[in-house]
Amino acid sequence: MAMVCLTDFEEYAKEHLSKATWDYYAAGADECCTRDDNLLAYKRIRLRPRILRDVSVSDTRTTVQGTEISFPVGIAPTAFHCLAWHEGEMATARGTEAVNTCYITSTYSTCSVEEIVAAAPNGYRWFQLYVYRDRKLSESIVHRVEALGYKALVLTVDVPYTGKRRNDIRNQFKLPPHLKVKNFDGVIQVMEAASSEEYGIPSNTLDPSISWKDVYWLQSLTRLPIIIKGILTKEDAELAVEHGVQGIIVSNHGGRQLDGGPATIDALSEIVDTVQGRIEVYLDGGIRTGSDVLKAVALGAKCVFIGRPAVWGLAYKGEEGVREVLQILNDEFRLSMALSGCRNVAEINRNLIQFSKL
Repeated sequence: MAMVCLTDFEEYAKEHLSKATWDYYAAGADECCTRDDNLLAYKRIRLRPRILRDVSVSDTRTTVQGTEISFPVGIAPTAFHCLAWHEGEMATARGTEAVNTCYITSTYSTCSVEEIVAAAPNGYRWFQLYVYRDRKLSESIVHRVEALGYKALVLTVDVPYTGKRRNDIRNQFKLPPHLKVKNFDGVIQVMEAASSEEYGIPSNTLDPSISWKDVYWLQSLTRLPIIIKGILTKEDAELAVEHGVQGIIVSNHGGRQLDGGPATIDALSEIVDTVQGRIEVYLDGGIRTGSDVLKAVALGAKCVFIGRPAVWGLAYKGEEGVREVLQILNDEFRLSMALSGCRNVAEINRNLIQFSKL
């Protein structure tokens, strides 16, 4: 079967992954309202195309944190890629490197950061970080990824506690015995002794006391740019700028944390308006087509990141599947740009957007 759009990869993955694995990737919190609204929100936004603009030549390139990428779509941090494909994050890294865009590696990878770098030595990578009760855990991994040439830290701030994902509870989801959270292999000594675990590491490892002062703590450890992932309000966007971070990812964790929060594309405008270009603003959640990318960029996102679709690509054909998913999005984005009268990313702006009247 020809893979024509991202939905084709989704259907393939649903058919070929085990139920527990599919449910884990697909899960949203509680009733999944926010997860589903991440997608539906794009359908409420209309484009205002301009015509007769000579779109015979188009250029999808952009920059993030000063580095050029082929188009404004990267890979969001998602856990446990070895559940979808035996080479896991190594295949994701190679697929992303081939398309020349940004791959945010998850703390919860089933390949180590060293293995990922060895698999795609020329890839452009950021590292997604959680803050743990044992600060030395977070500190050691920061030093590791900085030494390995990761270009930014993505501090995930919307998980003081893990959201309630009902199917994971029903399925009693656990990593199979042959897989581990590789970045903590041999680091968390209590793993075997832990009476309960949550998503591959002992329960209560994450620190719910995390606060803005931890941004300063992180800045004291590293010279890498710090990007905060999980901001949904203008108030927190302003605080992020005041605390000297280099970027914001507007994110609701794929709808996996607080159910009833806004779709990310709906939260984007107020954050972009607040930041006023002082730092870069990115977005994840709900991107499924090139026109979704166009809408997000028109509303002020410098780049968007895809999570679940990357995993679907992996499940289909590993590295090649990830590359195909990105290539389809790139082709669709280029076409949507041209049909809207935009020759390059700089020409995409809010005049392109019309919110449909309910």
